[in-house]
Amino acid sequence: MTFEKQIVIDAKGHLMGRLASIVAKELLKGQKIVVVRCEELAISGPYFRNKLRFQRYFHKATVFNPARGPFHFRAPSRMFYHVVRGMVPHKTARGTAAMERLKVFDGIPAPYDKVKRNVVPEALRVLRLKPGRKYTALKRVSSEFGWKYQDVVEKLEAKRKVKAQAYYEKKKAVLNLKAKAVQNAEASLKSVNETIAKYGY
Repeated sequence: MTFEKQIVIDAKGHLMGRLASIVAKELLKGQKIVVVRCEELAISGPYFRNKLRFQRYFHKATVFNPARGPFHFRAPSRMFYHVVRGMVPHKTARGTAAMERLKVFDGIPAPYDKVKRNVVPEALRVLRLKPGRKYTALKRVSSEFGWKYQDVVEKLEAKRKVKAQAYYEKKKAVLNLKAKAVQNAEASLKSVNETIAKYGY
């Protein structure tokens, strides 16, 4: 990745571990990163096997007082955050500063729905996972282990997509009108364009 003020990554269709490793490296370099649609991340392997793995993980607690932790978040965004944190030396000043540069969201909230979103080809499931291999959607695991907001996020995403489609249609109509205007003006501007071309423009 080239260094930018802030990079917004659309996590849909990415493998969680591969994306986390790339994000962790960029954070340590000083890059600010926002990851949206974390619920659409994928984990390689069949669903039942991943379910058993998460079951063992969520069962871990302090025996004499579970309130002391460890605390296991159920939201997909927080689960992804935890995976990234495991790849960063978060107990050092450098690692703490790196984690402060990361923002994670379920769905695409207000400021980022009108911003250009990027993908990471090195972490895309269709490119990195062999065809026919099974994978698990992170939102399915999260909702089965206590994430309560899958329906809410899906409703908000449906509304956002309707608005985005309307905006795109309007933008396309404006571009078509502009192209027609340029085409209509070509005949009248022919002599002007020829004169400008003589001077190398």
